[in-house]
Amino acid sequence: MGPVSGPSSASEVFWIFARLGCTSFGGPIAHLGYFRHEFVDKRKWLDDAAYADLVALCNFLPGPASSQAGIALGTLKAGLPGGFAAWLGFTLPSAIALLLFAQGMEYFSLSANAGWIHGLKLVAVAVIAQAVWGMGKTLCPDRLRASLAIAAALIVLAWPTASGQLLAIGLGGIVGWLCLQPVALHRPEATRFGVSKTAATVSWVLFFGLLIALPALRQLSGNQALAVFDSFYRTGSLVYGGGHVVLPLLRNETVLPGWVSDDVFLAGYGAAQAVPGPLFTFAAYLGSVMSASPNGLAGGVLALAAIFLPAYLLIVGSLPFWEALRENRAVQSALRGVGAAVVGLLLAALYDPVWTSSIRSAGDLAVALVAFGLLMFWKWPPVWVVAVSASLGGLKSLL
Repeated sequence: MGPVSGPSSASEVFWIFARLGCTSFGGPIAHLGYFRHEFVDKRKWLDDAAYADLVALCNFLPGPASSQAGIALGTLKAGLPGGFAAWLGFTLPSAIALLLFAQGMEYFSLSANAGWIHGLKLVAVAVIAQAVWGMGKTLCPDRLRASLAIAAALIVLAWPTASGQLLAIGLGGIVGWLCLQPVALHRPEATRFGVSKTAATVSWVLFFGLLIALPALRQLSGNQALAVFDSFYRTGSLVYGGGHVVLPLLRNETVLPGWVSDDVFLAGYGAAQAVPGPLFTFAAYLGSVMSASPNGLAGGVLALAAIFLPAYLLIVGSLPFWEALRENRAVQSALRGVGAAVVGLLLAALYDPVWTSSIRSAGDLAVALVAFGLLMFWKWPPVWVVAVSASLGGLKSLL
């Protein structure tokens, strides 16, 4: 189904997505709900069937699904400039908020061990636990996939490196390909995205070219800015499952080499729960607080651009070949296994570094349990839960 109504210029697309970027709390699944209300119900850019297929495509690709869906919707209305405008509008509000938080920590000499900041770290326990719970029910509904998740968690805990995570994801893909049936997907409507196969091919060449070339250039040059770009680009390229799955990969790339401490890392991750928009903007915070230059605003912008670039290249590269990709039964089966492995990665991350770095006393556990209950059962918006956790963390430090 082609465009029905709405803007035709990239600037109009930008302002629509900027408003969504200021109001879309709740993580990637919630973002997709906001998009459906805005573009299917309200603006009628496409129908429910076409939107469901678009969401399926974005969930099949590495990277942040909601941001990729936004890029595709912007491309639908205003071509490739519209896709960039949609990403920029949706990303800027949370990126600016996290850059300001990072600068505030430095300017006001805030300690990462301050009570209220420790409260932000405690909310990360609740958010990750909620993600494991929700994703586990969806992606691991049978014994085989539940076992895959457990195996992936054990692999990552035993081999806490990027290689261990890739091994776990690869195992999930192989088992899924061999043992799982492909999902039943209906054929998408004829939606015109205005991306040529030439542009798509260029995107794929750039995606893989950078993925291969950046590590070599990093080693040859010894340039810190290139090292930062490589680390965040590789993270954006390898994250499957979006959102919270970026946590263990980013920790390996920033904490293990000593660019950011665990306390500062988790404080920023907690703060990222309080802002709307995509969780990948956590990269802007990390780039800003790194001990090595570039940091500050330049480091934040560099890390932000690097982590989102793969998502843009992947969605642009996939749109013209959408139907063939989705109808490949082997790909469908493999990705079901990968989804189960992703749950295992999150489960491992819930223990290390989230639990081990945050839960230091019975009081910490109490705050985390309150946050989990408010998120999971009372369905409070994350921004309120973050405020409660920060307040409780500050109060606990005074007692």
